[in-house]
Amino acid sequence: MRLRATTSLGSSLGWMVCLGLAGVLAVGAAGCSGYSAGESAQAQLRFGVQMAQRGLWSEALFRFEKAEKLDPNNARILNNLAVAQEAAGRYEDALATYKKALGLAPGDRDLKQNYAHFVDFYESFRPPKPGEAPPPKADGPKTGSAGEVSP
Repeated sequence: MRLRATTSLGSSLGWMVCLGLAGVLAVGAAGCSGYSAGESAQAQLRFGVQMAQRGLWSEALFRFEKAEKLDPNNARILNNLAVAQEAAGRYEDALATYKKALGLAPGDRDLKQNYAHFVDFYESFRPPKPGEAPPPKADGPKTGSAGEVSP
């Protein structure tokens, strides 16, 4: 179809309808492209942080796992995944994830701090390995350390 510009009212109205339809299609296309952006690692990370801040750790864990699949060598994602695994009681997974993250970003201050808090908790919590002496008892009961997620 070929569009022609004319000055009559009917033709001007036709142009406005065409332009309006083009605008609707452009907004619709932008909406569709926005959906795929929600599948990016950074979008999953942001949403996971929001869920963690609300205390919705299962959803945060799910989002961080999706982000990790999309960007498996991102230390920030791995840090947040480890924190969520820790909050969910998946301590062996959290330990492995912290170690992987530290291998990627050994100088990351927040990551090192979260790992140190986790190790303090985990060493007093986990059962001793065969032939290993049990860790010394603390004065009071230890609670989970669940470090800080980072946006």
